[in-house]
Amino acid sequence: MGNKLVVVESPAKARTIKKYLGKGFEVLASYGHVRDLRPKEGAVEPDNDFEMHYEAIERNEKHVAALERAMRKADGLVLATDPDREGEAIAWHVMEVLREREVLDAKPVERVVFHEITRRAIQEAIDHARSISMDLVNAQQARRALDYLVGFNLSPLLWRKIRRGLSAGRVQSPALRMIVEREEEIERFQRREYWTIEVDLERDTNQFPGRLTHFQGEKLAQFSIEDEVRAHEVRDTLEGHAAGRLRVLSVERKQRRRNPAPPFITSTLQQEAARKLGFTAQRTMRIAQQLYEGVETDEGSVGLITYMRTDSTTLADEAVAELRTFIEEQYGKENVPARPREFKTRAKNAQEAHEAVRPTSVVRTPEAMQSFLSKEQHQLYQLVWRRTVACQMQHALINTVAVDMGCGEAAARPPVEREPGVFRATGSTIAKPGFLLVYEEGTDDTAEDGERRLPALEEGDVVTLRAMRADQHFTEPPPRYSEASLIRALEEHGIGRPSTYAAIISTLLSREYVELESRRFRPTDVGRLVNSFVTEHFRDYVDYDFTARLEDDLDAISRGERGWKPLMADFWKTFAAKVHDTQTGVTRRDAAQARDIGVDPASGRPVTVRMGRFGPYVQIGTPEDEDKPRFAGLRRDQRMNTITLEEALALFQLPRELGQTSEGEPVSVNIGRFGPYVRYGSKYASLPKEDDPYTVELPRALEVIEAKRQADAARHIKSFDDDGIRVLNGRFGPYITDGKRNARVPKDRDPQSLSLDECKELLEKAPPARGRRGGGRRRGAS
Repeated sequence: MGNKLVVVESPAKARTIKKYLGKGFEVLASYGHVRDLRPKEGAVEPDNDFEMHYEAIERNEKHVAALERAMRKADGLVLATDPDREGEAIAWHVMEVLREREVLDAKPVERVVFHEITRRAIQEAIDHARSISMDLVNAQQARRALDYLVGFNLSPLLWRKIRRGLSAGRVQSPALRMIVEREEEIERFQRREYWTIEVDLERDTNQFPGRLTHFQGEKLAQFSIEDEVRAHEVRDTLEGHAAGRLRVLSVERKQRRRNPAPPFITSTLQQEAARKLGFTAQRTMRIAQQLYEGVETDEGSVGLITYMRTDSTTLADEAVAELRTFIEEQYGKENVPARPREFKTRAKNAQEAHEAVRPTSVVRTPEAMQSFLSKEQHQLYQLVWRRTVACQMQHALINTVAVDMGCGEAAARPPVEREPGVFRATGSTIAKPGFLLVYEEGTDDTAEDGERRLPALEEGDVVTLRAMRADQHFTEPPPRYSEASLIRALEEHGIGRPSTYAAIISTLLSREYVELESRRFRPTDVGRLVNSFVTEHFRDYVDYDFTARLEDDLDAISRGERGWKPLMADFWKTFAAKVHDTQTGVTRRDAAQARDIGVDPASGRPVTVRMGRFGPYVQIGTPEDEDKPRFAGLRRDQRMNTITLEEALALFQLPRELGQTSEGEPVSVNIGRFGPYVRYGSKYASLPKEDDPYTVELPRALEVIEAKRQADAARHIKSFDDDGIRVLNGRFGPYITDGKRNARVPKDRDPQSLSLDECKELLEKAPPARGRRGGGRRRGAS
């Protein structure tokens, strides 16, 4: 057989696989992608049949060099990267790079995939090696080219029309649109008042609640009682009729079946980890990768779960058989269904990974593995293990009971429709727990009532009325998206694929298009502006159906049903024209979408709010006025679309003069590019977040100044004032600076003993300091 080089993506995976393959195989990691599109314009050439220009990823050069050296000695190459399009593309790039370095020659190249890192799965993969699938590679290349062309054409537009540093992506833009549209829905929401009549009841020392459902023969809807006067009128009427008791009119008992949820796919794993563990999607995928690649146990390095990027809910036959045996042994034969449960996979491709996310062996229980795992690894493994076991267990049986009670005279026993009022109490009990012994799925925005027991009641029974209340309520707007609900919405719309959800969210947060508020996404002003621009001028490309169809087209390429270059040509023809029209037909003023909010009463000039280089700001006046416009940046809690004229004018209170220091230096407070600050003389001190520049007074400002002076004193070691050279303490130790260059103080030298000549010599050898862009502190509005 000879020696073969096996290439995987990560060193952890390499260690685990090396243990199983043994002699005759050298296993090395590529550390992810080895090359990518060159990061500049022209990397994809639409006019040259979409030629793509790749270049080596510099940070991975030493790893590629190691692959090159190993390949020179090997008799064959085995590409064992992850079992999805991205993994297929990485395998192809590795092969191409090694071919360019002339170390492949006529040596055989094999592609193997496995969805779990176990001895059986790896050996089976080696025995069934195939060639690289160019259909999968081309699907990934098409995705990469689409994202590149969208990014390299939309982002410069945003830079020119709004401000530098912005970006728009093919998939992130529809996700941002979802968040913005939900926020707009919340802002349009009109709160509406309604009232309910609630009762506290008792029977044989058992207490339980009820709610009014009918009043004087009329079935109550949500807004049947809309104000306090009417609510108290209804309550008082019913209290008079009830006289401290209610009579049971009917008892309805039912039994319902509840089936377990399917095993995890990528999106549901991310959603459930967010709901139950508070993990971000990115954190979930990082931990899942660790569990997949291998964890050191008393068996050695073992992969604990199957591949975590998948939209398939299928389980391997041998896994199902093991699960059924385990369930019978641990939970009893009555909890094993007559036939294995099968779950329908919605995705056509299921990401080329043919299984759901499951434990590689159910026998490795979370309790048995706990000592080998970190806390977060154990939490996620337990989640996967329990969901998988539960999905093959018997359904749960839930007993429900609904009791209707009237407050008419017991002796009269009028028909229900003539009852003064009918109250309903509901309860449920678990008759047979089934899969609930192991796992219960979480929910995003509503919580189901837990088990509530009612006392044994029959028609004609009388229960004691302990209290009757009129409770006020208000309708609630739709909730903002959480990570879990956003991922679910993206999946439902067909936007993105399992490997992209975490990246979409990470990009929106890093670009500061959205912010997390109580673990819910809220769009920032710049996010709303970008969304408005893209939605107005590129509506087709952030349309949910269009994005989903494009994902389906990429799936078709991966299945060999469509060529990738015709898809690119169809997309580029209309997209390029739209970019050109927007570039020439939309002005910067149009794109900035300045909002008029009134007139300044002092000057009579218009007041507008708009987006600037450093964030949103208010402007009084226009450039055409005789006097220059005045600017003021918005406060952190203010939004462009909601700020009022009064709030805007209050921003011009800054800078505020507070007084003087004991040395006679004038003290003022203002907001600059980097936040609020106190100025004393020609020096500055940042104002802590808990202090408001609009209300802070001189004593507090002096405290901030003193703290800054003490910090500066602790930082200062020595100075050569005539030459402008200082020796200071920094975050990473003592250093020398002249304002243009920074030089570290050698470890074997006492910084206090450095001479001027030594400092100059060290500075000459140091690179120029990397300064901040732009000038010093200025108002954030310019």
